[in-house]
Amino acid sequence: MAFELLTPSEMAEADRLTIAAGPVDGIGLMRRAGGAIADLVFQRFPGARSVHVLCGPGNNGGDGYVVARLLAESGVAARLFATGTPRSGSDAALAAAECPVTVEPLAAFAPEAGAVVVDALYGAGLSKSLDGEVVQAIERTAAAGVPVIAVDLPSGVSGASGEVLGSAFQAVLTVTFARKKPGHLLYPGRGQCGEVVVADIGITDTTVAATSARCFENDPAWWRSHFPSPANDAHKYSRGHVGVFSGGPSATGAARLSAMAAARAGAGAVTVLSPGAALAANAAHLTSIILRRSDTLQDALAFLGARKPEALVYGPGLGSEPEIGRFALELMSVAEGRFGALVLDADGITSLSHRRAAFFEARKRPNAPALVLTPHHGEFGRLFPEVAADASLSKLERARAAAAKANAVIIYKGPDTVIAAPDGRAAINANGTPLLATAGSGDVLSGIVAALLAQRMPAFEAACAAVWMHAEAARRFGPGLIAEDLPLALRDVVAALGG
Repeated sequence: MAFELLTPSEMAEADRLTIAAGPVDGIGLMRRAGGAIADLVFQRFPGARSVHVLCGPGNNGGDGYVVARLLAESGVAARLFATGTPRSGSDAALAAAECPVTVEPLAAFAPEAGAVVVDALYGAGLSKSLDGEVVQAIERTAAAGVPVIAVDLPSGVSGASGEVLGSAFQAVLTVTFARKKPGHLLYPGRGQCGEVVVADIGITDTTVAATSARCFENDPAWWRSHFPSPANDAHKYSRGHVGVFSGGPSATGAARLSAMAAARAGAGAVTVLSPGAALAANAAHLTSIILRRSDTLQDALAFLGARKPEALVYGPGLGSEPEIGRFALELMSVAEGRFGALVLDADGITSLSHRRAAFFEARKRPNAPALVLTPHHGEFGRLFPEVAADASLSKLERARAAAAKANAVIIYKGPDTVIAAPDGRAAINANGTPLLATAGSGDVLSGIVAALLAQRMPAFEAACAAVWMHAEAARRFGPGLIAEDLPLALRDVVAALGG
């Protein structure tokens, strides 16, 4: 399985390189694409009374003309509705010339009961909102309740951003080629695609690599080689030590969730750094987790100097007062030789929004620790307001911009979580679940990230792995999940990964 996600421009480059290398030409690729779609129509809807193929004027429409021809040649009752005319001499024009099915105007399209609709109007490269007869076709299809097979992407969905441009088809099946696009995984477009099938039309892995794509679908297969596994002679500190800062007496639960998750995700030792006033509350709930009093920076420095933990979690349950952000900056300034990586979550992120200039300046220092930020949408907007306010950017582009600005790995949380590194690499998560929409689940994620960092997994790969593991644990547990269930649910996930 291949995991690159190709933007529309990268996909166009893959097409160009494939054609340039030969022996297949543009119309050859189009015939292969149309053949793959027609095969799926036969497989999934063998009892369809008729198939209505909707064609646009570009290459997406050209695929549709091939589909209509193949269906008709196989004896299927196929009707073809088109908007616009393929450019003379183009591959789409050649496909249209080969198609014997009578072309009807899209304005006349009205799907009948029992029909299947093949949407080949506009593909991944769409950049403007749909209107007129195309919107009417979408509305008529929805009203008829007939199934839609989309070619590349449902018309109206941007392949680059997942944005719905005015209106879009709701597909039960989307057939794309060579690789998925970001729009297949980013909402709201992701919700329009139904099942996504990637068809092989002869574009090789080598050709895809030549596009220099730097975005991936988050999957264990491409980060598993970095996943930590304890050596036979390991001891608790060689497996990685995580420190988690706790809130006050009434806000200790978040830190404990992070700490338990870090332990379950493989950290050999986990210490909760607790204010003195919260020691009793934390001690009542912790057994295998080490507890240490830490009221001041000097207390924290004493711990860091003595134990030199590989990773820290700062933020869950701490409160969003500005001094919390000041403490985070102080931690980063003393990191060298004391700890290797920092996970900032929740209140740690919000508090730094009051000290943005100082934070971004601190991240420019050559000795700055590795940093992973885990904002949800609101926290992202507070720390990166200019990026969040730029409506021209997709979620993927916003995450990349924030990662570069903060010199940090960003986990931009949501149903389509995006993980981005300062060097431009990014991944979009595909196994998210609404089961994680429960208080405290983000604290668990921070602990998982810290555990993998403590075991010396590279920061970007650690963040990607943690996001996937977090969702997989929730899926395995199932309905009724609360955050306290997640650390134990990680056990089977870690075992399956070989940790």
